[in-house]
Amino acid sequence: MVTEKWLAQKTIVVIGGTTGIGLSAASAFIRHGAQVVVVGRNPESCDDAQRQLGSSAVVISADATHESTAPHAIAQAIHTFGSFDGLYHVAGGSGRKFGDGPLHELTLEGWNKTFELNLTSLMLSNQAAVRQFLAQKTGGAILNVGSVLGFSPSPTYFTTHAYAATKSAIIGFTKSIAAHYAKDNIRVNVLAPALVETPMSQRASQNTLIMDFIKTKQPLDGGRNGQPTDLDGAALYFLSDYALFTTGQVLAVDGGWSVTEGQW
Repeated sequence: MVTEKWLAQKTIVVIGGTTGIGLSAASAFIRHGAQVVVVGRNPESCDDAQRQLGSSAVVISADATHESTAPHAIAQAIHTFGSFDGLYHVAGGSGRKFGDGPLHELTLEGWNKTFELNLTSLMLSNQAAVRQFLAQKTGGAILNVGSVLGFSPSPTYFTTHAYAATKSAIIGFTKSIAAHYAKDNIRVNVLAPALVETPMSQRASQNTLIMDFIKTKQPLDGGRNGQPTDLDGAALYFLSDYALFTTGQVLAVDGGWSVTEGQW
């Protein structure tokens, strides 16, 4: 039972919030008193998310890589709920099907598409949020989802080098804008998960060899795949007033991945 609502009276925009990590977070935000505007690319998942989240949410079907998507979502938050207080950027994906992989096999299309999915979309949403916070003169919070692969590689089973580059770049980008906009009371942080059970992670999550590796690489709680709910508490913290003195930080919620060897 929620006894204290960490996000009461706040409106949060979740980019990439109709499945997996983003949807779980949106549900947690609502339980903690927030209203949410959620953006997803797939119309069916958008319909499912709207049914699940109810009247405290507006769900928009749009592509996060389009320049107009985040400004539209933020405008919708202000129009429907009267405020805009935080951005949670979850959207991204694997460029494997476009040609991402080990460097000697990486295609230019794979590189460019992976950067578009994971970095361009994030830049656009962060830019829209910062512009609105500056216009409001209110400050605000931005939380970006990175990955442990941005700083803790796994060469046997996870060798998409463009993906790793984008996730590392998210850290540098976040720290740079956190430093620049701290004077405006705009906080920007990174949440870095390891392998989490989501629609995007099925290649790994359905592979027996990889799951055996994960038992030793993510040894917490008996050794298991992460669940979207494992990230909700950290997201709540970063977007709440409890994090008013926290910016430019990277928190790995990874089951021990970044401090464990792992066996294969």
